[in-house]
Amino acid sequence: MKYRAMGNRLFALGAFVAALVTLAWVASARADDTQPTEDDYYRYLTLPIPEGVVLEVGAIELLPDQKLAVASRRGEIWIVENAFTATPEKDAKFTRFAHGLHEVLGLAYRNGWLYVTQRCDVSRIKDSDGDGRADVFEVVADGWEISNDYHEYAFGSNFDKDGRIWVVLCLTGSFSSNVPYRGWCVRVGEEGEFLPTASGIRSPGGIGMNAEGEVFFTDNQGPWNGSCSLKHLTVGSFQGHPGGNRWYDLTDAIGPQPQEPQSGSRIVVEAKKIPEYMPPPVIFPYDKMGKSASGIACDTTGGKFGPFENQLFVGDQSHSTVMRVFLEKVKGRYQGACFMHKQGGGSGNLAFRMAPDGSLFVGGTNRGWGSRGNKPFALERLVWTGKTPFEIHEMRALPDGFELTFTDEVDAATAGDVKSYAMTTYTYIFQSSYGSPEVDHTTPTISAAEVGADRRSVRLKIDGLQEGHVHELHAAGLRSQSGLPLLHKEAYYTLNVIP
Repeated sequence: MKYRAMGNRLFALGAFVAALVTLAWVASARADDTQPTEDDYYRYLTLPIPEGVVLEVGAIELLPDQKLAVASRRGEIWIVENAFTATPEKDAKFTRFAHGLHEVLGLAYRNGWLYVTQRCDVSRIKDSDGDGRADVFEVVADGWEISNDYHEYAFGSNFDKDGRIWVVLCLTGSFSSNVPYRGWCVRVGEEGEFLPTASGIRSPGGIGMNAEGEVFFTDNQGPWNGSCSLKHLTVGSFQGHPGGNRWYDLTDAIGPQPQEPQSGSRIVVEAKKIPEYMPPPVIFPYDKMGKSASGIACDTTGGKFGPFENQLFVGDQSHSTVMRVFLEKVKGRYQGACFMHKQGGGSGNLAFRMAPDGSLFVGGTNRGWGSRGNKPFALERLVWTGKTPFEIHEMRALPDGFELTFTDEVDAATAGDVKSYAMTTYTYIFQSSYGSPEVDHTTPTISAAEVGADRRSVRLKIDGLQEGHVHELHAAGLRSQSGLPLLHKEAYYTLNVIP
């Protein structure tokens, strides 16, 4: 009886402790439920696609009268009316404008023409009789070739300030360059001008411009690309993959062929040896930020898309996400940081177009590639709810660390505590083999965190900055003045050059 009573008491004590643990877990869960999520700030609005329409979106363009042109990887172009007001209860109107094209991955509207970047050329099309269908088709420029390889995609930009479209041409099979200008960027004028522009491209997923009109593209992990990245296109630049360098024999437009990089080296080492080489301004750490970087859009809406005016928004097709990129110039070259912005795209996010009303149109497809978004294709609007998330707004490099700015005032105690932050650095092998693991890891010491007088900035003093490394920052301990954690606690700065 004595032992039985003791056992009963122990059982009761255990049950009491278990109840306390359960209550604590419930309280914690309830506390977590009160924390804001991405949907509190940015939401996807799905445009219902008519039954029977296979809209594997490859490009999006804004047309007059608030119409949208949407291109499909299957060679069709659809005009969408009511795109800005469509809901599941109020469908947008879809009209097939053109078909029989070859995997359209670029659209640009100018002077009544819709310019189409497809695998084999840049063409322009228009509806001359007003029946809503294109009936005039003209080839503008076709100075590159195709070999019927599945991977010879051509991504086209909108018009630049000089009236030219920039086209980035995937390699053959994503590894080699079997026909002229595969692995190059070329520019096409609206009346047919063809200008070889840059070499060294591997497998683009998108192209776009910043607020100053400079051109960037995303390149994907593979040979000479340890991870996906955002790259800056300038006339005469070499972007890192030597597979297309054989075509320097066809043109003297951008000077002599650059020296080939040494396989197994590092980007920072080869950049000092090869004057034409343009290191990626931002590397997207593989899997942490995605696996297939894609479309690019710049927020030039004057605050209608939230507090990130003039920053870039970049897609990832595999993870169905939208990333945010802050860029700055250091010693004349761009570098900067990337942040997660929005997850949960309906399909594989590929094509982006920012609209003046503050909508980011996102087109998705997953055929042949796969994506977290489980729909085979999607057309969505990403809109700001009007609430400002607590985020790192900018991350700027300093000679002795980084300066962070925020979208809201910070709590001085947590923001000024070095224990609120953690940092690691790493780089990638610059090699002819496919991709690279993270290598050359270091752990810098954050020696001080100085909060600005306006409580919207923090200066991190760091011992052990590493030129040429991604600096991965975690700010899990930081809180806003109202006690909120950062919506996204990680930042990844590609420090090509220490100021």
